[in-house]
Amino acid sequence: MHTTTERPTDRRMFWTYWSASATSSLGTAVTSIALPLTAVLVLHATPFQMGLIAAASFVAWLVIGLPSGAIVQRLPLRGTQVAMDLTRAAAIASVPLGWWLDVLTLGQLIAVALVISFADVVFDVANFTFLPRVVPKEALQARNSLMSGTHAASQLGGPSVGGVAVQLLGAVPTLLLDAVSYVASALLLRSLPAVPHEPPADTASVRERIRQGWAFVSRHPIMGPCMWDATAANFVCGGQMALFAIYLVREIDAPAGLVGFLLAAEGVGSLVGAALVTPLVRRFGSARMCLAGSAVSVLGAFVIPLGTGVPAYVAFALGNVVFALGVVVLSTTTRTYRQVATPPDLLSRVMATVRFVSWGAIPFGGLAAGLLGEWIGVREALFVLAALTVLSPLILLASPVRHLRDFPEDAEPVRARRPARSPA
Repeated sequence: MHTTTERPTDRRMFWTYWSASATSSLGTAVTSIALPLTAVLVLHATPFQMGLIAAASFVAWLVIGLPSGAIVQRLPLRGTQVAMDLTRAAAIASVPLGWWLDVLTLGQLIAVALVISFADVVFDVANFTFLPRVVPKEALQARNSLMSGTHAASQLGGPSVGGVAVQLLGAVPTLLLDAVSYVASALLLRSLPAVPHEPPADTASVRERIRQGWAFVSRHPIMGPCMWDATAANFVCGGQMALFAIYLVREIDAPAGLVGFLLAAEGVGSLVGAALVTPLVRRFGSARMCLAGSAVSVLGAFVIPLGTGVPAYVAFALGNVVFALGVVVLSTTTRTYRQVATPPDLLSRVMATVRFVSWGAIPFGGLAAGLLGEWIGVREALFVLAALTVLSPLILLASPVRHLRDFPEDAEPVRARRPARSPA
């Protein structure tokens, strides 16, 4: 049995870190409903324009995703996180300001999404690099599950609060809640002591350091397929983000308040997945649960666009619960494996490489879904996205993951080993 070696100082740092993340996540979840509704209800966006906003929200992973790991490795972690929080707060606050001055346009929404996208990249790489420095290896799975659960709770409460706020205050003023949350997160992170984060001792160029991170992931028999699996799933997520608001408002006539609650169903699935992933991994194995998560998400994606009227509301909520549950199980198991099995000096570059590829698929998914929605219809485009989710489990089944019970904790790429027969 493992015993934790977590020190009281580390616990205090983690809980401050957790508080900052929870505050920011709640505000971001409110924005996840307020920003698209601003585009749909205030600026009357088309499906393609919604695709542009979704793409702008993640395009930074294609632009600076790879060098972000090498960049973060040379910056102070705490200062970087605080600066990115304040940048995001200023960007979000500009939307209500533009609206009050009667100069708000879709171009500004796209520009705000771009700024937040670039800040997100740097912040996320720093954030995931920070966590393993204050959490012992044996506690990482539980801490990652807690972080996923917190994000899920935010996804559950945030859109619901956002939907009600939009109904009462309007879509644009609701965005101020997110700006305040980023400022609060920055203040909490600023209270943390500086985490030891020495610049790399070698003199390798940024290009060489990027190449090293890319080579480690792409040649790894387990991390490589898991990265491509996440890429397929994120392409679909990008398309869903582009179409969900316009589908709910224009296809099934959901009022703004109900839109928030329907989108919050994703948080229910994420919360359930985060709560179950640790005991399920212990019982069945991390590799098996990774496969199971990818298969479950396929079922959920096909349920989402079913029905009309009230049955459509039920199908959308249920499909989102199932889809999110599968994705959280998949992402939590693979993220923990990367944190455990990657050499510490490569971790930020490995995280950046995986995010560059997998999150880089999100803007393409958003653009493709926006175009497809205008061409064949929004509901039909969601069914096409559901069909694409089948790629996720197929990628894993074509890899050594299919032979494993658990992911090995070796730092170097290893051959997959067939598990011993599990007890009944």
